[in-house]
Amino acid sequence: MNFRKQLKEGLLTKNPVLVQLLGMCSTMAITTTLFNGLGMGLTVTFILICSNVLISLLRKVIPGSIRIAAYVVIISGFVTMVDLLLQAFLPDLSESLGVFIPLIVVNCIILGRAEAFASKNGVLASALDGLTQGLGYTLALVVMCILRELLGSGTFGAGLLNGGEGIRIIPAQYPAMMLILPVGGFLTLGCLIAFSQWLTRRLDNRSREKAAGKRKEAAAK
Repeated sequence: MNFRKQLKEGLLTKNPVLVQLLGMCSTMAITTTLFNGLGMGLTVTFILICSNVLISLLRKVIPGSIRIAAYVVIISGFVTMVDLLLQAFLPDLSESLGVFIPLIVVNCIILGRAEAFASKNGVLASALDGLTQGLGYTLALVVMCILRELLGSGTFGAGLLNGGEGIRIIPAQYPAMMLILPVGGFLTLGCLIAFSQWLTRRLDNRSREKAAGKRKEAAAK
């Protein structure tokens, strides 16, 4: 178990949105305000951690022939619990996210981590995997939300700040409203994917340069 490696994978090299391209329906649909993105990201992170932990605990008990069905049942239990809690304590968020909360049951991110990681690793490692992948998902959503809300609506923090209206940054007549439409989601996502790939390559090049420098120093000695 390597927390730094898992964190790097979740945030950058194996980011569920920017690299694996999972959970695209909710990513495109709800990333119009920071309120929506933050709420969806934290919700998915919580469900990822809980489902990963339980699936890891039961990985030696669940028969392989019914493992996917068992994962769906486990995930749906946590999704139902979260959905009811949001309806009770955060009704505005529940109404804003709408059907995308129940659809977390079949979200490829959660099912993918259950099959690829939690079913093969211990509880602590699976919990960290859920946390890091959830943070990567949340980060991608939040960045998309900030860009689309700021450039498309001219506000920041709608639903969270200033009585829910958000803080007006750009006068109402200037924002590019196309960015809050579906096509704006694709354009924003494409730009973020390009940036993440550039950053990944830059970090890899730096790592190789450092490794080469250390080898030269060792050879000189």
